[in-house]
Amino acid sequence: MIKKSDCEGHNTAPPAIILVGAQLGENIGAVARAMLNFGLTDLRLVTPRPGWQLERAFKASAGADALIENRREYASTDNAIADLSFVVATSARSRDMVKPVLTPSEVAKRIFELSDSHEGAKAGILFGCERTGLDNEDISKADILCRVPLNPAFSSLNLAQAVLLMCYELYKITDRTATEALPTPDTRPASKDEVLGMFSHLEAALDSSGFLAPPEKKPAMMRNIRNLFHRATLTEQDVRTLRGMINSMLRWPRDVDNGEIRARVGQISKGESENTSGSGGH
Repeated sequence: MIKKSDCEGHNTAPPAIILVGAQLGENIGAVARAMLNFGLTDLRLVTPRPGWQLERAFKASAGADALIENRREYASTDNAIADLSFVVATSARSRDMVKPVLTPSEVAKRIFELSDSHEGAKAGILFGCERTGLDNEDISKADILCRVPLNPAFSSLNLAQAVLLMCYELYKITDRTATEALPTPDTRPASKDEVLGMFSHLEAALDSSGFLAPPEKKPAMMRNIRNLFHRATLTEQDVRTLRGMINSMLRWPRDVDNGEIRARVGQISKGESENTSGSGGH
C-alpha cells in the first residue's frame, strides 16, 4: 500500500478513487483489482446503478474483496469529495471550460506535491460512468482535468484501464524498483578472477586449434572475444559451463581413445588454471 512513509519528503495521504455512476459490478470489481495492484484502497462510489451485482464485483476483483467490502457510497459527488483538498477529473473529450489539462504522470506529481504546502492533504480522482464519462457539472468541481495521451483515431479506454493508468503513475512516484535487474537463482555473478581464468583457458584452446592466426592479429581477436562475453554478464555457473564446453571440444571426437589428446587437453586446461581460481569442469 502507498503510505506516507513510502515517500521521502511527502506526507500526502493516498488518493481516493471515485467512480461516478458506475454501471456494472464487473467494472467495479476490475477497478478494485487495479487499485490494489498499486496499493490504493480508498474506493468511493457515487450513485452507482441500482441493482449492480456485488458477487460479480467480487469475482472480477480477483481477490481485492476488501476494497469492495469497505467501499463508501455517496448520493452526490459533492458528498464524495467533501473531505478532499484536491480533486482531479478524468475525461477523454475536450470540454468547453477553462481548466488546466494534465497528463497522468503530471497529475501524479501534482498530487504528491500537495505535501509541500499542506501536510496530510488528501486528493481524489473522479471517473465517469462507462458509457458517457463525467458530465460537465462534475468536471467543474475539480481543480484540474486529466487526459491520457492516446491514439487520436481510437482513444477509447474502459473504466478499469483508465483507473489502472492513473494508479500506475501514482505508484511510480514512490516506487524504488531498479530499472534493470539480473536475478541469479542458484548461482551468483561471476567474479573477475573466474572470468579471466575462463579467458585464459579459451585463449589457450584457440591457440592450440590454430584459430588465433596470424599472430599479429591475436591481441585484437582476443579483445573482441572478451568484449563479446562481457556483454553477456556471466554468472559463476556460466563460467563453469563454458570451461566444460572448451574441454569437451578439445577432446572431440569423444570416442577417440588417444592418450596424447588427453594429455594435451589436460595441459591446456590445468596449465592455464594454475594462475587462476577458475574451474575447468561443469
